[in-house]
Amino acid sequence: MAASPAAADTVVDILSSLISIPSVNPMGQNVDGPLYFEGRVSDWLVHFLCSFGAEYERIEVSPGRDNVVARFNSPGSEFTILLDAHQDTVPVEGMTVAPFEPQIQNGRITGRGACDVKGGMAAMLFAFRRLCQEQPTGAANVVLSCTCDEESTTTGITDLVRYWTSERGRSTLLASRPDVAVIAEPTLLDVVVAHRGVTRFRIRSSGRACHSSDPTQGVNAIYRMARVVELLEEYAGLLSRTVPPHPMCGGATLSVGRIHGGTSVNIVPDECVIEIDRRVIPGENHEEVKDDIQEYLTERLDFEIEFEPPWIESPALTDTDNQQLAKAILSCVAHVDGDHAAIGVPYGTHASRTCAGGVPSIVFGPGSIDQAHTKDEFLEIDQLEKAAEVYFQFCAAAHVLQ
Repeated sequence: MAASPAAADTVVDILSSLISIPSVNPMGQNVDGPLYFEGRVSDWLVHFLCSFGAEYERIEVSPGRDNVVARFNSPGSEFTILLDAHQDTVPVEGMTVAPFEPQIQNGRITGRGACDVKGGMAAMLFAFRRLCQEQPTGAANVVLSCTCDEESTTTGITDLVRYWTSERGRSTLLASRPDVAVIAEPTLLDVVVAHRGVTRFRIRSSGRACHSSDPTQGVNAIYRMARVVELLEEYAGLLSRTVPPHPMCGGATLSVGRIHGGTSVNIVPDECVIEIDRRVIPGENHEEVKDDIQEYLTERLDFEIEFEPPWIESPALTDTDNQQLAKAILSCVAHVDGDHAAIGVPYGTHASRTCAGGVPSIVFGPGSIDQAHTKDEFLEIDQLEKAAEVYFQFCAAAHVLQ
C-alpha cells in the first residue's frame, strides 16, 4: 500500500511508495489491469506535488499514459535545468522478491523499479521538494519531468521534447528549451556523457502456403528468412570493420532478437517475421542504418522481402557538448561521495532525445545497471540518499554553469 504523499517524509518513504504502485509497461502486449501502465503512479505524483504547493501539469501522451511536469522558479534566475525520470517499469514475471511490496534489509530496498528507475525518480522528487521549500539563493529554475513509456517505445520523452520544439504551447511549464538536462538512470553515481542509440524494425518474408505433405507446391517463407538471418549475421560481423568504435561506448552492433513464422506444422508457411536491434554509436546517423541494411540484403537475395518502418529510432548521446555539465555534476558528487568518473555506456536513455532537442544532457543516478530488470531488483539506500543530495546541490548551485 502506497503511503500518503504528504506522509512521505524521507527519500526512502518516497521510493517505497513508488515501488508499491505497479506501473508495468505492457511492452506492446494487448493487456490491461491494475499492474499495467503509469496512471496510478501519475495520480500519486500529482498528490505529492500538491502536498507542498508545486506548480504542475499532467499532459496526456496517449490514453491512460501521461507525462507529469512540475516547475520550480528561482527568483532572478535565467538558467533552467530539466530533471527527468520515467514512471514505467519492465514486467515482473520470474521475480524472486515481492515486486510491489518494498522490503528494507541490509541497507537495501527491493522491488520492481527500485533501481530502474523509481530510485532515481524518488531522489529527484526529494530534491525538488527541498528546492521548493528551502528556496536556496542562487538556485536554477528546475523543471521536473516524470515521463511515460520509456521501456518500450519512448513516447513520453518524444512528446516532452516537442513542448519546446515543434509543439510550443502544449506545456506552459516547459514552453522554452531548458539549458541542460539530467536524466535519471542507475549509474553508480558516475556521470554518463556518451551512450549508444538504437534503431528497431521488422523484416518480413513472404511465401506460398500449401499442405506439408508436398512442400514442392508451396514456397517456404521460413526457409527464405533463414537466408536473410544468415546474411544479417554476416553483416553484423562486418560492422566492427566498417564502423570505427567509439572510445567511450564501444562499437556498433546488430542483433536479430525475435522470429515468428507459420501457423501450423503441417502447413508450409507463407510468412515469417524477424525483429532487428541495431545499436548506433555517436557519430552515426541513426536514420540511415536501416537503409544500409536493406541495401546489403537486397543486393544478395533473389527474392523480395519487406522492411517495415522502424518503431523506434533513438539517436546516440554525444559527449561533444556536455563536458561543462558533467564537470559540474561530478564536483557535486565529489563533495557527497568522493571522486567519480565521466563514462560511456552501451545502452540508451532519454538523454539522447533531449540532446537531439538541443539540450546538453547527461545521465546520473543511484544504483547499478546490473540490477535493472533483474529477478531480485534492489537499490542500496546509501546510493539513493547520496543521489538525492547531489541533485539538490547541483540545482542549488547551478550558477557555476551560467
